[in-house]
Amino acid sequence: MGKQPNLYAFGDIASLAKTLRTYILQCQSAGFERHGLFKVAVSGGSLPSTLAKALLEPGQSGPEDVVDFTKWEIFFADERAVPLDHPDSNYKLLKEELLDKIPKEIGQPSIHPIDLKYLDDVQEMADQYQESLMQSFAAKDSVKLPIFDLLLLGCGPDGHTCSLFPNHELLRESDAWVAPIEDSPKPPAKRITLSLPVVTHGTKIAFIATGAGKKEILKQIFDTDEGRSLPCGLVNEGGADKQAVPVAPSFMFLALRKSDFDGSPL
Repeated sequence: MGKQPNLYAFGDIASLAKTLRTYILQCQSAGFERHGLFKVAVSGGSLPSTLAKALLEPGQSGPEDVVDFTKWEIFFADERAVPLDHPDSNYKLLKEELLDKIPKEIGQPSIHPIDLKYLDDVQEMADQYQESLMQSFAAKDSVKLPIFDLLLLGCGPDGHTCSLFPNHELLRESDAWVAPIEDSPKPPAKRITLSLPVVTHGTKIAFIATGAGKKEILKQIFDTDEGRSLPCGLVNEGGADKQAVPVAPSFMFLALRKSDFDGSPL
């Protein structure tokens, strides 16, 4: 079994967002030190709204509490094969919840959406998105896997993350950085997703699990063999098998549950 992540649980979004902000800024500083940029992959769902609360509301105003969006590169951990203004688009969600609310005077991040030319061909869409990763992280023949500074992921009530679903063949994909899926059990059926090896290869990984029904799936992921075989469990096992550094853990879960949790590590 891999090293267990740092698990934090909170009774409200505001408390979660405060801790998430601190974590993201620590990861940002580490990314700037490594290569002068902060390369992030984000999921959809409730995550963009939580990110807005974490990143756009006033922090402590110290020198270490500054979000420098001008040096951010944001990729999508998964995306649906729909137009960018479609209600199912993760890009639309991030744009409305976060990007459109960033004050113009502090600058905008670099965003990598899908290529709309390939909405009818998800294999080609995945290949093209992989090309955009190669341009940022180096050619695929020179590095085995891209290394994100941080992946911000959700956890579905069935244990899925990105567009990696329980018992799906994509969980066995070991070569592609970005893979197509045409039979997603959750609509829309056609999507692209980062592959499991790319997700677990990130320098830092954080799951933000909010909403009703997450307590049981988290318990299953951490405590049962069946849960450890779910996509979130596989990321937990693979991504947590790293040496955590003193400043920011390599892997953490932030979970919003009932008020019987106080925000301390569990």
